[in-house]
Amino acid sequence: MNSKLINLGIQIVPKSKSIDSYELVDKAIEVIKKSGVNHVVTPFETVMEGEQDKLMRIAKEAQDAVLQAGADEVLIYYRIQIRKNEDVLISDKIDKHK
Repeated sequence: MNSKLINLGIQIVPKSKSIDSYELVDKAIEVIKKSGVNHVVTPFETVMEGEQDKLMRIAKEAQDAVLQAGADEVLIYYRIQIRKNEDVLISDKIDKHK
């Protein structure tokens, strides 16, 4: 079976009494950047493109990085777009706006 590319939007909302939330979110974004998958960082979420299993592993690593960096709690919101018979590409959605 040929794996399709999907889009996974992830919003990580860390809670900490002592660490700035932007600093914690940056830890998650670092994980995504180091993964090598195509991605777009926006003010509210980061959208990744790739095979679903791989993206879910990266999302878990990002979550773990935020907790290891000192978050007391993390709220995580996912949005996923999957097509039955074709890839979902970030470029199809945003390149026309560049």
